[in-house]
Amino acid sequence: MIRVMLVDDHALVRMGFRMLLTDAQVEVVAELQTGEQACTEYGRVKPDVVVMDLSMPGMGGLEAVRRLIAQDPKARILALSAHEDTAHPRRVLKAGALGYLTKRSAPDALIAAVTAVAAHEAYVDAQTARALAMAQVKGDTNPTEALSEREFSVFLQLARGQTVAQIADNLKLSPSTVGTHLYHIKQKLGANNQSELTLVALQWGLIQI
Repeated sequence: MIRVMLVDDHALVRMGFRMLLTDAQVEVVAELQTGEQACTEYGRVKPDVVVMDLSMPGMGGLEAVRRLIAQDPKARILALSAHEDTAHPRRVLKAGALGYLTKRSAPDALIAAVTAVAAHEAYVDAQTARALAMAQVKGDTNPTEALSEREFSVFLQLARGQTVAQIADNLKLSPSTVGTHLYHIKQKLGANNQSELTLVALQWGLIQI
């Protein structure tokens, strides 16, 4: 039986996923609300698969994926996202997640995705795979592609209205380091302030209102 750790800050979402998994004879061994909790509990729970939402308070899912892979390079992680952009799947798969699934596709594809990831196989839902392929064919360039992995994490938090102090606490960085990242992010994206960064994120579907 596959053992799954569910990480999502919405209790109703976790409940829905737990029902789907349980019906398919998949055991949910832990339910957590934040990336921080996932990083703390992973070593104790030792799940076969971590199902990780990307948009959560605190460090968020993308940073949590990086830290789990640093903690255990063999960790099998399925990333879940309400976003349907191409930047999130590119970033999280590069960070070490084995699978990516949009929440819209989850009701139909969750079991197949978890089964594949548990077997150490890559999985990307069909809609996301098409979007990634079309972006490559068309040469669509998301301006945030110019950001480093750390800058992208800081950018997302800035775009959601977090302060430099909050981001420093969430990502365990010094405020001055966050300030340096902020400077580079503005330079790369041609933004003058935090509001303009939020607009960039909204235009490219990286955050939701």
